Amino acid sequence: MNRERRNELGFKKILVPTDGSEFTKYAVDKAIELAELSGGKVTALFVLDKTIYTSSPMDTALVNVYDTLEKEGRRATGYVVERAREAGVEVEEKFLEGTPAKVILQEAEEGEYDVIVMGSLGRAGISKLLMGSVAEKIVQNSKCPVMVAKSPAVSKE
Repeated sequence: MNRERRNELGFKKILVPTDGSEFTKYAVDKAIELAELSGGKVTALFVLDKTIYTSSPMDTALVNVYDTLEKEGRRATGYVVERAREAGVEVEEKFLEGTPAKVILQEAEEGEYDVIVMGSLGRAGISKLLMGSVAEKIVQNSKCPVMVAKSPAVSKE
């Protein structure tokens, strides 16, 4: 793609929230493709969901859960970094704590991202029924464009 066309796309800062799930991996691939087309930079964001700790004391069991989630987050962002580097795309990792939708929206605004690319389905089950879809909250409240990449695995179900 010629340089003039790359500049027209305008997606220089691309935020990719990830939870490491297969559904998120598809969105990662799409974000990297977008970065290749636009000459943009990808930021891999993992949000350690602290809602389970708000009403519980930090005993040994919760510390172990926290450590496990932190390792999972490092693997999730590490996957994005690996894929981006393979594609020759500039990438950085961010690891934040809080309520996922709120943190993603705050990071997108404060970081002045041009677009958020995320999966249509990550973690599911009871937590999704109780809390609603993070992607849906982002789409409804984001001040920048949101690209929701629906994984082919979701389409087959």
